[in-house]
Formats: sequence, structure tokens, C-alpha cells
Amino acid sequence: MTLQQLKYIIEIARCGSINEAAKKLFITQPSLSSAVKELEQRLGIEIFVRSSKGVSLSSEGVEFLSYARQVVEQTELLEQRYINKKPTKRLCSISTQHYAFAVNAFVNLIKNNNSDEYEFTLRETRTYDIITDVASFKSEIGIIYLNDFNRKVLSRILKQHHLKFTPLFEASPHVFMSKKHPLAKQNSVTLSQLEDFPYLSFEQGDYNSFYFSEEILSTVYHKKNIYVSDRATLFNLLIGLNGYTISTGILNSDLNGSDIVAIPLEVKEKILVGWITTANAYLNQTAQSYIIELENLIRQYGFQLVK
Repeated sequence: MTLQQLKYIIEIARCGSINEAAKKLFITQPSLSSAVKELEQRLGIEIFVRSSKGVSLSSEGVEFLSYARQVVEQTELLEQRYINKKPTKRLCSISTQHYAFAVNAFVNLIKNNNSDEYEFTLRETRTYDIITDVASFKSEIGIIYLNDFNRKVLSRILKQHHLKFTPLFEASPHVFMSKKHPLAKQNSVTLSQLEDFPYLSFEQGDYNSFYFSEEILSTVYHKKNIYVSDRATLFNLLIGLNGYTISTGILNSDLNGSDIVAIPLEVKEKILVGWITTANAYLNQTAQSYIIELENLIRQYGFQLVK
């Protein structure tokens, strides 16, 4: 087994295609396929499952990739320490539901990054896409929430994709609305008070199930529904239409401006926000730093971390 072979495995997992990985590694596709088969034969395991759509990691491959990443990262640290080799480009991808605090943590991550070169990706996307992003190693970390309604279904899907959920904090539901909204001065609001106002939520595409909704109480009937795909549009519509949406209550004026307020919603539901990653995965240093930034922000907003 060679260090180069481990790097090959990591790049193929990242690309989801041997052909695409070969292009990025500047070698031929047959040579890369041969190197992978040789390693699989030597180890006596199948690392990748081949199909017409590309390759995906087997259950043994997921475990192997975790060890491979550790070996490669530790080797790079040794090279930087003892032979002054230039650090490799920092890579990190995050997929998240539409949370301002996730973006804020990403901003802090980049500000505190001291690497000369990096390539970071932040995807605010649909719930099911977050799960598949992490399962396919397109992203190291995904940010989602669980509650009593969706927990059983999402937990089963996470298990099917060999993912684990690590809780961050628990929040009481809040309503986001314009500070000029007729109910904006209330200490709290009820669903009955909101029923005549437009309800905004994030559309979930082909997986537009109640269980994948980013907003709790997804089965509650609303007379006026508006579905959007991005956070900026949602906030503009909150202001322009006196609409509302339901979320954690965390707002950041630096990123979202001061035109939106969060009002407690009078319900018994709770929102458990956390991050997902592959089971037994080894998070690289940058991904670990992102988790630290998230935890620091959660504390700053007055929430207690769930341990």
C-alpha cells in the first residue's frame, strides 16, 4: 500500500467518478482503475461499488476512507514540519439548511484561516440533498434539525446512508417577520394570530415531504403559502408581504440586516439542531475548525450546547 494509492482513493470518493478523478490527478483512467483494483486485491476488500452512474463507497470503503484521510493528513503535517513543504490547498465543503448562524460560522472560519490557498464550499440546500452530499463525500458536514415529528423518518434515512447525527443545541420555535409587521411588537404569537398572513417556507424539490421540511409544524394548514429556494428571497418577501416563517430564532444583523425580528411562537415543539457526517468519519482539521466556530456562535447567542 502506498501513500499515492491513498490519495487516489480520497480523490475518487470526492469526485464520485474514476474518470473525473483521473483528470484532476493528471493520470489516465485505466491507470487509476488499475491502482484501485490492485489495492482492493491486496486488502481483500471492495472499496468502491461500480455502476453506470459512477462509483460509490462500500461500507468497507467508508471505513477505509476514514483511515486513509488520517494517514494523508498526518503525512502532510510531518512534511510541513520537517522538510518545510508548502501546505496543500485547504479543502472543506459544508451543506446546510438555511440557517444564518451556519453562514456566520463559515465566515468566521475563513477569516481565521491562515492558509495561503484554500477552496471552501458552502451549500444552502434542501434537506435530502444535504444527506446525499455528506453520504457521497461531496460535503464533510451537513447541518439539519430533528424534532419529535421527523426524528424517526430522518434517523432511518441517516442510518441507511451510514451517517450519524451529532446535536448542537435545542431551540424553541420563533417566527421571523418584518419589524413593521402588525404583530412585530408582540412578546409572543400564536398560530391563530398568524393565519391571515402569508406563510413562507423553503421548497424541497422532488423530496417535498412533510418530514423534509425545514420548518416545524409542516402539517399545519396555512391559507396562504409561498415556497422559496433561497434565504435572501424569503427575507425580502417577509418584508414586502408581511409574511412570516418559523425557525430557531437566531438572527444575525450583520448578515441579515435589522429589518427582520424573531418573535417566540406559542407551541410546545422543540428544534434540535445538529450536524451530520459519515459514521466513524475522520474530519479534517478545517472541518473540525468549522464545528468549533459553530459551537462558539451557539454559546454567544445564549444557547447551551447539547452534549
